Amino acid sequence: MTKIEIKHRYTGAVLFAHEAEDNTIAATLRAAVKADADLTGAYLDGANLARANLARAYLTGADLTGAYLDGGAKVVSWPRAVLQVGPIGSRNDWLVVYRTDQGLRFDAGCQRQIDRETFERRLQDAHGDRPHGQEYRAALTFIDALGEIWK
Repeated sequence: MTKIEIKHRYTGAVLFAHEAEDNTIAATLRAAVKADADLTGAYLDGANLARANLARAYLTGADLTGAYLDGGAKVVSWPRAVLQVGPIGSRNDWLVVYRTDQGLRFDAGCQRQIDRETFERRLQDAHGDRPHGQEYRAALTFIDALGEIWK
């Protein structure tokens, strides 16, 4: 059994602990999200977050810089490395956007850490110009505007 603790980035206080056979930080994060744990200020630098669903996770002030997503993309540009918009779309869920060294990565519904081109293609296929598609496109316009401000 391996115990992993998620600690506060400044105080070192344990925010969440999880013990399991072959435990990983991604598994610990999934357990924290399932437990509705407050991970405000968590230090996650270098964590492998591939296939970790962080939608609805309380990560205010968390440092995700250096964390790895699916495909080896590395989160960059702290303090604005992650943006959540929602609830939105047909599932009334969160759109989560990560700034990585390989460009933006998107989580939406069951789509996890996909690039923008793939996201937009799947969005068109699933929703076309119907209201849910319009919502996501409005969110993309917002994301683009913030990207210009943050340059």
